Amino acid sequence: MSLGPAEVAKIAHLARLAIAESDVPAYARNLSSILELVARMDAVDTTGVEPLAHPLDMVQRLRADEVTEADRRDDFQSLAPQVEAGLYLVPRVIE
Repeated sequence: MSLGPAEVAKIAHLARLAIAESDVPAYARNLSSILELVARMDAVDTTGVEPLAHPLDMVQRLRADEVTEADRRDDFQSLAPQVEAGLYLVPRVIE
């Protein structure tokens, strides 16, 4: 698929990008080559190929889910200007 200058200008407008008129041919070539690569990848038969989260067959080491810090909520809320029922009160910004 080959993009023309009008299509590049439309894409730039939709993406809210300012592209100099002298740069449009280079963008058209680069975008066209990307679209051609995607078309070639789309043509590959992937029947029977399982999706991968990682290319290597490995397992993520997970740490134990343990509390490592003391609960200091009361200490922090004592410093706050306004607190009610364990919640920080802030000024309304949307009416």
